[in-house]
Formats: sequence, C-alpha cells, structure tokens
Amino acid sequence: MLNVRVRTAIMQLYILAQSAVTPVAYAVAGAVIDSRGRVLLVQHSYKLGWQLPLGGVGRGEAASEAVLRELSEEVGVSGGEASLFGIYTRKSGWATNVVALFRITSATVDFRPNLEIRDIMFADPAAPPPGCTDDMARRLEELAGTVAPRPYW
Repeated sequence: MLNVRVRTAIMQLYILAQSAVTPVAYAVAGAVIDSRGRVLLVQHSYKLGWQLPLGGVGRGEAASEAVLRELSEEVGVSGGEASLFGIYTRKSGWATNVVALFRITSATVDFRPNLEIRDIMFADPAAPPPGCTDDMARRLEELAGTVAPRPYW
C-alpha cells in the first residue's frame, strides 16, 4: 500500500496533467450596488459595451478578497462587503472560465480613468443602458431578481 506522501504526489501529477488537457481560469466579477440600488458598470479599453468589472483570482487567493482587490485597482472601490451572488461558467478559447459574481454593498468609488477602464456609470438593473452587452443585461436582470440566475455567463 502506498503511503500518504506518494499518493499525494500521484494526485498532484494527475491534476497537473488534467489542467494541461482541460485548463480552467478562475475570475471574479463585482456588482457594486449604490444606495439607490443601481449597479456599477465599466467600459474596458479592450472590449466594447458596458460590463461588470472583473478580473483574475491569484494563485491561492480567496475569491472574496480577489474581487475587492480588483475593484480597488480598476475602479477605486474602497470598503464594502462582498457576498457571493453566483458561480458562472463560460468558454474562453480552449479553456473554461469560471466566474464568481459577488454583490458588493456599502462601498465608495473614487474612479480615475486608466489603461484598463475608460469610464464607469451606475445603471438601474431594470433598465440596462444603451451599449450594454447581452450577457451584462442578463446579469442585471438576475441581480434585480426579475429572472432566475443561470449557470452560463
């Protein structure tokens, strides 16, 4: 019978090999909700349309910490409480992208345009703004509670 260290090493090699065949990227998105119930949307410099701010989760980083870090770096969010809203999946080239969407309340925003984010706006989730992408319009409906969340981004 193999000892625990050998079994652990075998499992780690198996996971490494599996990730080469079926890679998964882990991302977080933040729905910053203001006092009027509006949701923060951003315009990225590398994508068209209004989107939720999102970013990657670092190796070994907790998703709830990653979303607050990304929001701070990208749009100047400070404070706030993050609560998990849903887990989504989407194809991203060869990889699968898993996105953890958090609802952020009690935060302040001090935005300055930067290389990644050109502009921001707070939008009524029941009335997506012109230029809002289809997937973001769906996320807004889910956040507003007018449709049930689905597992695909």
